[in-house]
Amino acid sequence: METFLNETQLSEMLQVSLACLRRWRLRGEGPEYVKVGPLVRYRLEAIMRWVDGLPTGGNGGRLKPVGPPRSRLHPVA
Repeated sequence: METFLNETQLSEMLQVSLACLRRWRLRGEGPEYVKVGPLVRYRLEAIMRWVDGLPTGGNGGRLKPVGPPRSRLHPVA
């Protein structure tokens, strides 16, 4: 049998509020979920895939550099 987490368990695991988790779900930004009747459940495997797909370090490559790129060569005076 698969392991499922409820909203409260996942919000504690990720250290985010329930409101944040619900907002992600409504926007389609959070981990994949399953509806069991009116209940929302998250598969542990889907959570791990989602976390693995998140950007890491710096700005995660989401933002473009501001201004022109800097030259690595210094002009000779």
